[in-house]
Amino acid sequence: MNSRAVARLPLDPGADHIESSIQKSRPSGEVVAFTRPLTALVVVPTLHSGAADAGAIDLVRILRGAGHRAIVVSAGGRLEQDVTALGAEFVRLDVENYNPLIMIRCAIALARIARERKCDVVHAHGRAAAWSAHLAARMARLPLLTTWYKGFREQNVFKRIYNSVMVRGDRVIAVSDGLAELIVERYRVAPEKIAIVPASIDTERFNPAAVSQMRRDAVRRAWGVSGDTKVILVVGRMLRRKGHHVAVRAIHRLKERGLKDFVCVFAGEDQGRTHYTGELWDLISATGTADVIRMAGAVDDMPAAYAAATVVVSAAVQMEGLQRAILEAQAMSRPVVVSDLAAGPDVVLAPPAVTDDRMTGLRVPTDDVEALAAALIRLFSLSDGERAGIGTRGRAWVLDHFDTDTIARRTLTLYAEIARSAGENDATSAQRR
Repeated sequence: MNSRAVARLPLDPGADHIESSIQKSRPSGEVVAFTRPLTALVVVPTLHSGAADAGAIDLVRILRGAGHRAIVVSAGGRLEQDVTALGAEFVRLDVENYNPLIMIRCAIALARIARERKCDVVHAHGRAAAWSAHLAARMARLPLLTTWYKGFREQNVFKRIYNSVMVRGDRVIAVSDGLAELIVERYRVAPEKIAIVPASIDTERFNPAAVSQMRRDAVRRAWGVSGDTKVILVVGRMLRRKGHHVAVRAIHRLKERGLKDFVCVFAGEDQGRTHYTGELWDLISATGTADVIRMAGAVDDMPAAYAAATVVVSAAVQMEGLQRAILEAQAMSRPVVVSDLAAGPDVVLAPPAVTDDRMTGLRVPTDDVEALAAALIRLFSLSDGERAGIGTRGRAWVLDHFDTDTIARRTLTLYAEIARSAGENDATSAQRR
């Protein structure tokens, strides 16, 4: 399905658009009008480092910046302080639990909060949270928004029913064209019900010019990387769907082909919920790659981590939608290599969709170890200047499509539409009474 048939898609990766978009001026920043400040009940399972977690924080930042009120309900995590620092209210509730009884209890609590705080809209991020939010929105008679950050697996009918809550809102937000297509094809959702709002990137924070050599050197020392050693950086939580095991096998191929002076760094949290990290260590041992692989865990200074890298990789084996790390890497002027489930053409400009002189990275088939190894060899074989050229185009692409002003305006426009629609419905109901 052509993504332009799904909804009003903001990004069109066609070659003509790509040529002009990098030269296009940044948006002027017109104001989205509201009749009054809104109160949004934002429901997110946790506040750690996942896409939904970061997306909820971004939403709070946008709403608060426009003078609206945000109440964040979550089981919590290390980003809690970001919520309160932005001037939003934080309420701890076990909305990450998928036990039906707990979901119902959470729904009742959410409905009470919505009534007491006079909320105007409920916005859910994540499935367990969305079930509670869906029930609460119905009880409180409020519009519901849901945001998709990835493509969920549907191994059986029960998983399909569980996932379906993400399309039960009044509007469904997808963070990429690919996810919008998936939602329409899988659930037969009306295209006009879907809005595509990508993640925004803080291009001032993720700016190579803002990262000192001292910060880069500090990160490389922490990784045990010396001198001219090339760094393959893999960013993301230690989950099977992120494809770390594919990266390990690709690194093994590089060693087999005699490549030297490189290391691969896995930078991401391990929340200890699966045995995947242990399986990875077994694979690393079996492939003899322990000397060139580093498990760095969560990195506090991610801009410096990207700056210290030669290339950033996502080998995801499940549809990721729009990976913030891939956008951050491009904002930091780093070439990227992604699987075709890790990022689509609305995230990375890659051949054959664009010519080599326009690419910001390379895309390889999912779970194709040989293709990933070949892509890394191709980037390593380029001169520093050629890699820098790819990085420069990547930053221009992100600046043009994913800056905070553009995404804020799209988000607020959607909220204004929801508020207007809810007001019209209330007026119609009042006339009938």
